[in-house]
Amino acid sequence: MADTNINQPRSDKRKQSLYFPETMLAEIKDEAARLDRSLSWVVQRAWKLARNDIRKIPSVNDIGDDGSET
Repeated sequence: MADTNINQPRSDKRKQSLYFPETMLAEIKDEAARLDRSLSWVVQRAWKLARNDIRKIPSVNDIGDDGSET
């Protein structure tokens, strides 16, 4: 019998603690309940939707001493 999972990416299920402000966490919990999804799913989905915009934010290494982008 052939292994059907050969070409499928593995899902990394390592635990990670993330800290959110209380009000933000409450909003995420409300959305998770509304969508009938887990907190983890909501945060992962939000990241997938926002990551291109987040990559546009300059890093601290890209900002000069005077506050301007280099």
